[in-house]
Amino acid sequence: MQNDRVKYREIATRIYELDGEVYESVGSSLGRAFTGEREATIRALCMLMYTKPDGHLLRNELALISNMARTIENKAERKRLMIEYDNILKEIAALPDVFGKVDILDKDRIQLNPVPKNPKMSSQDHLVICISRTQGSAGNDIGFALADQLKINYYDAEIFQQVLQRLEAEKDGVQDAESFTEFDRYSKPPRVGLKEKLRQFNRYHGLSKQDAVFFNMSDLICSLARTEDCIIMGRCADVILMNNFIPHISLFITAPFDMRVEYIMGTRNMNLKEATRFLKRMDRQHRKYYEFYANDVWGKPENYDLCINSANYGMQETIDIIKRLLDQQRK
Repeated sequence: MQNDRVKYREIATRIYELDGEVYESVGSSLGRAFTGEREATIRALCMLMYTKPDGHLLRNELALISNMARTIENKAERKRLMIEYDNILKEIAALPDVFGKVDILDKDRIQLNPVPKNPKMSSQDHLVICISRTQGSAGNDIGFALADQLKINYYDAEIFQQVLQRLEAEKDGVQDAESFTEFDRYSKPPRVGLKEKLRQFNRYHGLSKQDAVFFNMSDLICSLARTEDCIIMGRCADVILMNNFIPHISLFITAPFDMRVEYIMGTRNMNLKEATRFLKRMDRQHRKYYEFYANDVWGKPENYDLCINSANYGMQETIDIIKRLLDQQRK
């Protein structure tokens, strides 16, 4: 314990002296981070290291010093003081439980995230990116362009429809492209009588027509994720892959409602009233679809690895941000 106190005092003294040197080098009118008497300040810094719950206060003091040091115009002096700053940080990091010692980690979900394990992914790894988005946030355009730049496959609702149709043409099974299209467009299912319900019950092994299509599509999503690099738009793909323990990256792209209205007016040739009604309906139906099949809240940040407001960056910069997350360097 005595050795710890000696170490704390040594570090506190170096922090105080570094603050003074930075101030002199900057010559700033803002003043020093520590304006009190030397001995009292060093004792206070020691106390910040003693009292673990206040460790963030020590971090804040260090941040003030480093922010000032980075403005020093003399490169050699700036480098010298930043080296001392880094050395102090390393010594603090070696102390028990000061700050940054407790990680925040969902051990179950991290097993499904390939980024921490494989920042430089090999050709044997399958990069699967699931993108959920609000209508009018340019999510589909961003997903398509990202797939093109990463040179991986792209799947959205319309492509899934075509793939399912081709698969069903080759084998017997749930053949229901019409229902898939109908559900994808979020239209209300038609009313059916008892006779039709019994026919569907027998045909889909006790499932409703829409449920049968969803599970058929889920099998397709899992198959794709296990065999190729791809981007999958919507369709609850993130939840499907999580439930099947398949690694993937999960993104949510959105934008302010007024920006989405403007985007829809431009891309769909709608007036303000039409675009507003369209977006409200699509948001409602997206939420209904996701929450029914995923049994979770659509757009809840905790469900995604990254949430992006595309209006803050534009399409290409949004793509660049995602690529930096992936650290994807494949040629």
